[in-house]
Amino acid sequence: MKKYAIIGLLVLIIGAFVIVPFFQSSGDDDMAFADFERNEDIQTTYGATIPLTLVVPESLEKVELIYNDSIFKTWEQPTAKINFVLDASYFGVGTRIVVIRSYLSDGTTQDASHMIRVVSDIAPTPMLVKVTKEYPHDTQNYTQGLEFNNGKLYEGTGDPSQQGKTVVGQVDLKTGGFSGLKNGLDHTYFGEGITIFGNELFQLTWKNGKCFVYDKNTMQLKRDISYSGDGWGLCNDGKALIMSDGTERIYFRNPKTFQIIRTIDVYDNVGPRTFINELEFVNGKIYANIYQTNTIIAIDPLTGKVLEEIDASALEISGKSGGDVLNGIAFNPLTNKTYLTGKYWSKLFEVQFIPIQ
Repeated sequence: MKKYAIIGLLVLIIGAFVIVPFFQSSGDDDMAFADFERNEDIQTTYGATIPLTLVVPESLEKVELIYNDSIFKTWEQPTAKINFVLDASYFGVGTRIVVIRSYLSDGTTQDASHMIRVVSDIAPTPMLVKVTKEYPHDTQNYTQGLEFNNGKLYEGTGDPSQQGKTVVGQVDLKTGGFSGLKNGLDHTYFGEGITIFGNELFQLTWKNGKCFVYDKNTMQLKRDISYSGDGWGLCNDGKALIMSDGTERIYFRNPKTFQIIRTIDVYDNVGPRTFINELEFVNGKIYANIYQTNTIIAIDPLTGKVLEEIDASALEISGKSGGDVLNGIAFNPLTNKTYLTGKYWSKLFEVQFIPIQ
């Protein structure tokens, strides 16, 4: 009996080694999906292409290549290996996700993904600020937005002390103080960037998720719009509102609905430029203060590439006067003049941007 018991035990053990792998192999084949041959994230330069090799198992119904949520290529009944050249610059600079989606025979899908980081192919042109004229600026104004419209200067302020000091309205260039019509928010709101589109003035708030819309002629509140995330800088290109949130991302929004139309990521030839704050659209470029610095950058609105880097450190010496950081860019299209100031600064500067020789 012991001999038969030992033989039976051996049969069970051998059967386990044969049968279990059979079932495991069958299950793996059913769940097999396409993947990248190189299992790593990729960094490349704007304008370059990326050769991708996809390893594809048998019996897949379809494979899709998806880049930045857009389907770039579809293969029906794909072969064992697929070679594809990806134009990584299609959506400009920034960090994107490329996905290989496998359609399995049971009707389900399986994704494999990698991150692609696209940096700019150019170094920003270094620039300096040349002061051509000085004006007074109200040292009570924690400047968050600055913009000209029909030759009139508008300023929007914030309220770090939460005392209800957020104000937006017209500013007298000669005195630096608010003149004529203005409006304010209560202490629960921290005002941010402003821009004028048509007959409406838009004012962001920092953490409240509210954009207030005023009639620019009466400064009466017309409506408010909710959005998610931080509100920092705001400008417009005549077609869309352009908004920053303190990261490297810039949002283009519909002026009527405030819905996001598209986004860009702001990158130079090294990587992302974060803390993008107050914005101004000037002659086809977005100019942006970099928060907590004396740096202003010029951005390509189509690609997100940083075109210029402007050092405005010289303004601190005579303009800061115990105030806070540089913030506030305004361009007057009627005179082609540019103006800069800062939070609680005593002066507003008329400036030119000069390339460093």
